[in-house]
Amino acid sequence: MMETLNTTLFLLINATPASPDWLIRLAVFIARDMISIVPLLAVALWLWGPRQQISTQRHLVIKLTMAMAVSLAVSWGLGLAFPHPRPFAEGIGYQWLHHSADDSFPSDHGTVIFTFAIAFLFWHRVWSGIFMLILGCAIAWSRVYLGIHWPMDMVGGFLVGLLACLSSQILWPGPGIKLFRIVQRLYRLCFSALINKGWVRD
Repeated sequence: MMETLNTTLFLLINATPASPDWLIRLAVFIARDMISIVPLLAVALWLWGPRQQISTQRHLVIKLTMAMAVSLAVSWGLGLAFPHPRPFAEGIGYQWLHHSADDSFPSDHGTVIFTFAIAFLFWHRVWSGIFMLILGCAIAWSRVYLGIHWPMDMVGGFLVGLLACLSSQILWPGPGIKLFRIVQRLYRLCFSALINKGWVRD
């Protein structure tokens, strides 16, 4: 029953030769390039920001890093335990973006962007978390639309991201704070010249 639902939803979303060319190009951009916001925003949050908020921002970055490590490890384990071919590998639908025919569940892109979005929802601000969730849904839609993922791959990525953020919150009071202090010391050592020039925050 779940496979039938998965296939039905996929065929409803997947682009066809009759789909607008501009929409396919937009989906390719979203599917391939929008994920880059994750490392760029994490670096920006660590390096810059209002002085009274920089510590909170850096806590977010470390919590996010811990959650990302958990989510990718869980995603890898689920991929081994429950291998599932991609739609084009089964000859279903239309493929509009080149991708290797490796296992699809859960989606790595979905796991990363939903972990990022849920982290913002938990530890930053509600509006930023909602914005990231919308971005995550756009990336999820685009990869199904282009025929390289099933809808359930994205649902799996969301659930893994939620589990990872909960795990990070549980780990934060002990190993999380210790990791933050270590990274903070290393940062101040390696970036001392830039800090002294005022180009990045202490």
